[in-house]
Amino acid sequence: MHYKGLLLDKFQEEAIQSIENNHSVVVSAPTGSGKTLIADYIINKDIKKGIKVIYTAPIKALSNQKYKDFCEDYGKEKIGLLTGDIVKNPSAPILIMTTEIYRNMALSKDPIMDTISYVVFDEIHYINDIERGYVWEESIIFSKPKIRFLCLSATIPNAKEFAEWIEAIKKHKVDVITHDRRAVPLEKKFFDSELGITSLREIKDVADIPDYKYIRGRSRFRRPRLKAPDHVDLIKNIKDKLPCLFFNFSRKKCQDNAYQLMKADIFRINPEIRTFVRNKLESSSKEIKELESSKLLLRTLPYGIAFHHAGLIPIIKEMIEELFGKGLIKVLYTTETFAVGINMPAKSVCFESLRKFDGVNFRFLNSKEYFQIAGRAGRRGIDKEGFVYAMIDRRDFDYNLIKKITDIDVDPILSQFKLSVNTILNLIKNHEEDEIDSILKNNFFTFQKYGKGYATIKRNMFAYRFEKTKKRLEKLNYVKGNKLTAKGEFSSQIYADEILIGEMFATEFYLNLNEYQILMILACICYESREKTEFYEEYPSDLLKQLDDSLMRNSYTRKESRFNDLYPLTSLIHPCCHNKSIFDIMENTNLLEGDLIRFFRQILDRINQIKKATKDERLKQMLRSCQDLILNCLRDIGSV
Repeated sequence: MHYKGLLLDKFQEEAIQSIENNHSVVVSAPTGSGKTLIADYIINKDIKKGIKVIYTAPIKALSNQKYKDFCEDYGKEKIGLLTGDIVKNPSAPILIMTTEIYRNMALSKDPIMDTISYVVFDEIHYINDIERGYVWEESIIFSKPKIRFLCLSATIPNAKEFAEWIEAIKKHKVDVITHDRRAVPLEKKFFDSELGITSLREIKDVADIPDYKYIRGRSRFRRPRLKAPDHVDLIKNIKDKLPCLFFNFSRKKCQDNAYQLMKADIFRINPEIRTFVRNKLESSSKEIKELESSKLLLRTLPYGIAFHHAGLIPIIKEMIEELFGKGLIKVLYTTETFAVGINMPAKSVCFESLRKFDGVNFRFLNSKEYFQIAGRAGRRGIDKEGFVYAMIDRRDFDYNLIKKITDIDVDPILSQFKLSVNTILNLIKNHEEDEIDSILKNNFFTFQKYGKGYATIKRNMFAYRFEKTKKRLEKLNYVKGNKLTAKGEFSSQIYADEILIGEMFATEFYLNLNEYQILMILACICYESREKTEFYEEYPSDLLKQLDDSLMRNSYTRKESRFNDLYPLTSLIHPCCHNKSIFDIMENTNLLEGDLIRFFRQILDRINQIKKATKDERLKQMLRSCQDLILNCLRDIGSV
C-alpha cells in the first residue's frame, strides 16, 4: 500500500486497516519507524469530511512542533493549538493540545467531545509517569463511547493487556499492532576511561580483576580509582559518527560541556552557521543576544557545538532546532526532553551517565527511558545504522543492572491512577451515584489487579478514597449531599490547587484585592521553590502587608507554606506590574530565562482557569488586566 508517495510497512498498513474498521489502535513500534504517519492518515481522512481529530502530546514543545508540521501540511486555518496559556483557532477541525487539556475537556463533558472521531495519544507510555500518568488514564476513562483512540508508543511490553483494558471499559474493538524491527539498526557500546569504546562485558572483566597487592597485604592502599570518563575524549573517538545528540541530566552540564568541547579545538568554524544565526536574530531584541546563555552559544555555535534545554528562551531553542535540522550542528548537548517526540534524529546518541536525579533521589534510568533516548540514533534514509554510547563511571558500575536496562525494553506500563479533587468534583457534578461506583472500577490499576473480572468486585480502594475526600469537601462547603455548591462548581473548572484557589476566588476573599495582589497570590501558587534560587531586590509595600494580613487571618490560607515566598516573589511581580520587560526581571533573580518564562506562563494558565470558572464580571476584567501585564512583560521574546 502507498500513502502520500510512500510504500507503507506492514505494521502501518495493519493500523490503517484497523482505522478503516473504526477500531481503536495501540501501536508499539521503535522510535523513528513511522508511527506518526498513521496519525496523519486519520487527519487526512477526516479533515475532508469536516470531522474533528484531536492530537495530544505529553509536552508543550511537542505540541508546538506538531502544530507547525500540520500547519505546513494542511494550512493554518485547519489547525488549532491549545496548551493552557495559548489558544489558537479552537474551532479548527484538527486540534493539537497537551494531554492535560484533553483530559479536562473529557472530564467536564465539553461539547467538543460530541464532534470528535479519533484522539491520538502520542507517547502513550507517559501513563507510567508517577506525577502525570493519571492524566492519560482519565483521558481514556472519561472519553465519550463513540470516540476512538490511536495510542502511539516506542515499545510497550504489555501492549495487549493495555488494549484489553481499553476494550473492556469502552466496549469497542481495540487492535494491537507491534513492530519490532527498527528502520535503522542500533549498535550499542559503552565508554570507559581505561578501555575507551568497548562492550559492557569487557568493562566487567576488567572491573572484576582483584587488586592482589592489597589483598595479600603488600600494600596499605588500594590502587587509585579510575577517573570518570570524559565527554571530550568520547567525541574525539566518534568524529566519524557525527552528528551526535549528547544527553545530560543537568542543564548546567549541557552548557559547561559545550564550552569544554569548543575549547578542545576539535572542529573548525563554519561560516554558514554564523550567517544563519545573524539572520535569525537580527530582528530580535538586543537583550536576547546579551543573555549569558546566548553569549555562550554565540561562541560555541560557529564550531557546530550547541546546547538545548528548557531553561533557554524560545527563539534560541528554535534556532538550535533549525540548525540541527539543517545538519549544521555536530554535537548537541541536551536534556532528556529532547528525546520526547521531537523529530531530531542523529547518527549517534551519547549518555553522559545512565543515572539521573528524579527530583527525589539519584537513580539509574529504567529500560523505557534508555530506549526512548537511544532511539534518536540513526537517521532514516541517511544512516545504515545508528550508534549509542553510554559513558560508564566505575564508581556506579553495576553490570547486571546496566545489562538489564540496555538489553531490551522490559518495563511494562503501570497504572498511576489517583483521584484528584477536580476529578471527584466532576464525578459528583456529571454522574449519578451508581455511575460513579462503576467509573471508580474502570481504572487500569483495578484491571491489572483483577483482570477481566474487574467489574464484578464490590468496592475498591478508590471508592473509599472517593468517600473520604467527598466528606472533606462537604465540610469545606464544596459539596452538599450529592450536588456541588457554588464554590464546588467554581473549583470543578480548576485543575490544580482546586481548594486553595476556590478558597480565595470563589469566596469573598478576593473582593478587596487589586490586580497586583491577585498576581502575587498566583505567583506564590505557581512558583516552585528551589534552595539555590536567589532574588536580589524585594519591594515591600502597604498593599503587600494588607495581603499578607488577609492571608494570615484566613483559616485555610494561613496554613499554606507557599505564601512564605510572598515577599521574595515581589522581585518578579512588582517589575512586571510597572512596565518592565522580562529582561529587566532577569536581573533580579538567578532563575534561568526559560524557567522564568515558564513561571509566567503558568500564571497565565491559572488566570485562564479562574476567568472561565468565575461568574463575576468584575473579577474577569481584573484577570484580563493581569493577563495584559504579563503579556506586556513578555513582549520582547516573540511567541510565548
